[in-house]
Amino acid sequence: MPVSRLGCMSITRRRSAFRTVVAVAVSSLVALGPAGAAAAATGRPSPLQRDSDALHEGGVTGVSVTLETPRGLRTARSGVADLSTGRSVPRNEFVRIGSTTKTFVATVLLQLAGEGRLSLDDTVDTWLPGVVEGRGNDGRRITLRQLLQHTSGLPDYISDVVPDLSAAGYRANRWTTYTSEQRVAFAMQHSPSSEPGTDWEYSNTNYVLAGMVIKAVTGHSWEQEVQARIVRPLHLTHTLTPGNRPFLPGPHARNYQQFEPGGTMTDTTTAYLPFDGDADGSMISTAEDTNRFFKALVGGGLLAPAQLAEMQRTVEVPADHGAPPGTRDGLGLDWTPLSCGGGYWGHSGTGFGYMAWPASDGRSAVTVSLHSRPGDENTAARQIRQVTELVDHALCSSRDETPQ
Repeated sequence: MPVSRLGCMSITRRRSAFRTVVAVAVSSLVALGPAGAAAAATGRPSPLQRDSDALHEGGVTGVSVTLETPRGLRTARSGVADLSTGRSVPRNEFVRIGSTTKTFVATVLLQLAGEGRLSLDDTVDTWLPGVVEGRGNDGRRITLRQLLQHTSGLPDYISDVVPDLSAAGYRANRWTTYTSEQRVAFAMQHSPSSEPGTDWEYSNTNYVLAGMVIKAVTGHSWEQEVQARIVRPLHLTHTLTPGNRPFLPGPHARNYQQFEPGGTMTDTTTAYLPFDGDADGSMISTAEDTNRFFKALVGGGLLAPAQLAEMQRTVEVPADHGAPPGTRDGLGLDWTPLSCGGGYWGHSGTGFGYMAWPASDGRSAVTVSLHSRPGDENTAARQIRQVTELVDHALCSSRDETPQ
């Protein structure tokens, strides 16, 4: 699925320098849970642990994997949570989920459509008159469906809020805050990438606007609606909408960004608020909560059948965007094929020093969390392949399981 915070390549496609996972070797930790206990007893790591260890050996400082199947919960952890202390990656830690936030926001908009309070065919200008205009951008010609499916052609604001892509730039600018209106205004300084509805091009601006539409329709912020409609009903007690609060609650691992190939790693655990603070990617959660959300969503627990069908109506993600082969994009939800047949639904999230990769086939769910990003594209692409292989192995192996 597209890795989706930063603007240039999907798999890490958005803003090429942002696909960064570190080339550092630190010791691996054994898996926890049923699979980990079995591995300890036999002296052999489980397949889940082996795949987690491979990511760490490939340069990721800390890796955490949580798999929920009909037989229960399994976890694997590799590397360390803190390079300075060597402490272990915490179990069920709090993590930034980046653009996985988009799936929550899309779900709220689709619920509102199911309630008849808006239509996916409404134009952006219907709800946000005059907000999208200039340089050929025209909210009168862009529908809400096109926002959610990244076929609006709207430019991405991300490059405007990263004036200096370096460790010094991160430190100097991470506390800067912008309103949603300011983020959209940045994007309106650029020409569209395509005519509305004619091409798929990932843009974080789409979901900033989606959050603004939710407020225009309901009178409440998108955060309030996500909490009321999703977080509280599903009892996602470790899922937060922090806004401009930049710190992760504990327990958590530290995140590290390598800003250039071969460069040193910068601790980026503190949010980069210019793009970590809005409806396109600000949420914090845990793997267990994230798995519960995707299982409920894919299983029909959050949307009526008509709205879930709309969400799962996909378009092809072009091969040159770097997503896994066969990936298709729905409305805030991506579909990726599995080697054992069928596929899984999810939406990855990434930012400075972190990546979350949740996936569910409706029966099982797995979330992979990485705590560093590399400075070169080849390493980043390899690590994404390793993540997708881990997810494929985990979901395919769970198919033969029967509930305990």
